[in-house]
Amino acid sequence: MTEAVSLDPITIEISWNSLRSVADECFLTLMRSAFSTNIKERHDHSTAIADRTGRLIVQAENALPIHLASMSGLIGLILEQYKDSVAPGDIFIANDPHVAGGSHLPDINMAMPVFDGERLLGFVANIVHHADVGGASVGSMSGGLNEIYKEGLRIPILRLFRKGELNGDIMRFMLLNMRLPDERLGDLNAQIAAVKLGTKRLGEIVARHGADHLVALCDEIVSRTNLRMRKAISGVPDGDYSFEDVMDDDGLGTEDVRIALTARKRGEKVIFDFTGTSSQVAGNFNMTLNTTKSAVCYALKALLDPEVPNNQGIFDAIEIRAEHGSFVNCVHPAGVAMRANSCQRVVDVVLGAFADALPDRVVAAANGANTSAVFAGRDPRTGAPYVYLETLGGGAGGRATKDGKDGVQVHITNTANLPVEAIELEYPLRVEEYALIPNSGGAGRHRGGLGIRRSIRPVGHLCEFNGVGERFRHQPWGIFGGKAGAAGQFYLQNDDGSRKNLPSKIAGVFVRQETVVVIETPGAGGYGEPAERSTEAMRDDLASGKFTERFIAENYVPVKVA
Repeated sequence: MTEAVSLDPITIEISWNSLRSVADECFLTLMRSAFSTNIKERHDHSTAIADRTGRLIVQAENALPIHLASMSGLIGLILEQYKDSVAPGDIFIANDPHVAGGSHLPDINMAMPVFDGERLLGFVANIVHHADVGGASVGSMSGGLNEIYKEGLRIPILRLFRKGELNGDIMRFMLLNMRLPDERLGDLNAQIAAVKLGTKRLGEIVARHGADHLVALCDEIVSRTNLRMRKAISGVPDGDYSFEDVMDDDGLGTEDVRIALTARKRGEKVIFDFTGTSSQVAGNFNMTLNTTKSAVCYALKALLDPEVPNNQGIFDAIEIRAEHGSFVNCVHPAGVAMRANSCQRVVDVVLGAFADALPDRVVAAANGANTSAVFAGRDPRTGAPYVYLETLGGGAGGRATKDGKDGVQVHITNTANLPVEAIELEYPLRVEEYALIPNSGGAGRHRGGLGIRRSIRPVGHLCEFNGVGERFRHQPWGIFGGKAGAAGQFYLQNDDGSRKNLPSKIAGVFVRQETVVVIETPGAGGYGEPAERSTEAMRDDLASGKFTERFIAENYVPVKVA
């Protein structure tokens, strides 16, 4: 029985920060314990705490917004499927988007319950993007796969640990179906360590303040977040706000996949209606409703209150309407491996819809992609197989008060670009160029950010390259008169001087040492009409190497001095 606990504002703030510190410590523990570069260098993982009813309470500071709804969805399903059999020492594992609340198969979720005696108080959870979970393509992230069965091992909600005892059969079964099982085991053990640590830390908080304190605190955090979000929404003028955009293609022949949105704002509530969006496609860019929810909540938070906590209180402040079987609410057996690219487009659509209502807060279209590159082969130094997976950043959209950032991950991902030193140390690959692409940001009063060029050569072996890009056909749009950013591209540059352009969704390209794979990510759109610039500012632009003289002459007018 829960006793009524009264929490004053100071106690709430101190206790809230205790929960945040637990989530952050779990995040760092996972990062420092992992084997793969995708986690220890790129930080493609998230940690969180949920309450006894499955409501998400807190995410780590550096967690990924795209993971927001997936962890909440997992825990809700654990409570539904396992009901009263959840016990201390249990650890649950899952990844499937269609039956286990996941967003795509490489993201493996874990959750561990927190108890006070026999009383369930909540869960500690995490998600890790594994560099490979089997399937038809190395890296489990190729475009062109037409059903989820081809994307990797599907894991329903399973009890990996029962009352503290590992179910070795489950672990052996998973590892058998994944490439690089030793690396996978290292990352899975890092996840296990992180949830165990979080459970221990929450137990220490309960021992100090009592179980009723934690229950009351979770209720207060969600309630206050919801109140704060609804207040922010109330500041937006009532009305219907519409926008639409398209994906380049689905990798299997369907071009211009439409995402249409009407945001209906009334009082303290907003309904996001995706009526008019394309049906789910054959290619694996579809989104589950959980994924769409994460993207929408991120965009609304970024527009209205960037400091509001990521938790159930945000979900409760909005409503999403999306037709079952549509591109943004797909059904089994739709492929979803590349859903992050689609998430970026949903964010752009939300920002575009609110542009007129919130002109000082929206930004132009960012690079609009999670440009992915997978290199795989056998390391000639050791004879061991390797898989190098990376999603590269690009330009961020121009803003009302400043230029967009160059060469960064944007919006729903917080991952880092992998350092050159890490690539060359861990893999038989040489990075011959890693640079910003001049002129790739759209001109404007505040220009869009620049894209990235990464040129990679295999060393002493034949390697396989798989790549997926978006905004390769449709450039990132500018806003309020700003110009579009440059599109991305993949191509092969041979030592004999010849060049071969590659499609934006490509798999199974075998590359020898005499060939360099060149990845160019999109820039971003500019904000506002290109303004006059002083001669001194133009000299600085040229000296930075980010612009050519021709680009400046075509887009800016020099200030005339009397």
